[in-house]
Amino acid sequence: MNLDIDYYELLEVERTADEKTLKSAYRRIAMECHPDRNPGCDQSEARFKAVSQAYDVLKDPQKRAAYDRLGKAAFENGGMGGGGQGGGGFGDFSDIFESFFGDAFGGRQRGPARGADLRYDLEISLDEAFHGKDAEITIDVATACGTCEGSGATPGSGKRRCNLCAGHGKVRAQQGFFVVERTCPTCHGRGEVIEDSCRVCAGEGRKDERKTISVNIPPGVDEGTRIRVAGKGEAGPYGAGAGDLYIFIHLSRHKVFERDGTTLFCRVPVSFTTAALGGEIRIPGLDGAEHLIIVPEGIQSGKQLRQRGAGMPVLQGRGRGDMVIQIDVETPSKLSARQKEILREFRETETGEECPQSTGFFDKLKGIWDGIAT
Repeated sequence: MNLDIDYYELLEVERTADEKTLKSAYRRIAMECHPDRNPGCDQSEARFKAVSQAYDVLKDPQKRAAYDRLGKAAFENGGMGGGGQGGGGFGDFSDIFESFFGDAFGGRQRGPARGADLRYDLEISLDEAFHGKDAEITIDVATACGTCEGSGATPGSGKRRCNLCAGHGKVRAQQGFFVVERTCPTCHGRGEVIEDSCRVCAGEGRKDERKTISVNIPPGVDEGTRIRVAGKGEAGPYGAGAGDLYIFIHLSRHKVFERDGTTLFCRVPVSFTTAALGGEIRIPGLDGAEHLIIVPEGIQSGKQLRQRGAGMPVLQGRGRGDMVIQIDVETPSKLSARQKEILREFRETETGEECPQSTGFFDKLKGIWDGIAT
């Protein structure tokens, strides 16, 4: 096959092909002629290079426009910064291929993976969630070894290329039709091995340590709020970056208030005389202020009163929620003789209009029994 032909012909597409068509054609042809699928076939390798070069040009609007005007001459003598006949080697085309298929057919060596993220569960009170706080937590975490500075090698010693993978960090194995790559078991993907391991960290570049970390808990956090502390997780092996620390907030039960988002709830018992005649109650809030609640006369048990702006602060925002007070009318259980006498006098003067709900209920019951009797 003549590979020194038009780029559109190499990719087997029309000159008007859109980006999606170009990408689909390249995927198909690159899979067919990839050297790992055709070991020892120089023609397949040459074709793979050619189609990769063609796609590298045509996928870029500026390069494609120049190619449409001048052909391959647009890229000679360094024109357009690449894609010419004297362009990069096989590794450059592998980069294009990997953008579609990852490293299943032989990707580049990767550096050591970053350290693991850590989770810490922190319980705070509702008051602390209201005001926020600076907390200190103590964790056991893998940190970079100070002796070898995370390299894993004894100071003054060096590293050498891994003999098993020849520095690639991966080894290949034939499995039927495909060639499968695995992380090198000797260097663990690093491509190099340590000549003299650090005595402190045993060559891993990190060691376990107990650390105390300061964490700012902002006002308004709720149950399950997650706070990320960047770079405070486990250090990565062999000098890799550290993971992150995630603080999960849990709230302890409050003696008075319950919470739903930014709303605070509390149940307040009031005497039946206050419920009947009306009055005032004072509720100390989490903000340290005393909130005056007006109880209207004739209020029923279960009725809710709302105090605007007396609830929880909005997390990372402005303003506060509300405080909701649920009234529980308390029936007196210990009465003096005089109090009982007064209540009897009140009962004798009742007309039924004082308690319309109970009067209406018993009227309904009477109607039911009358219907049964007839």
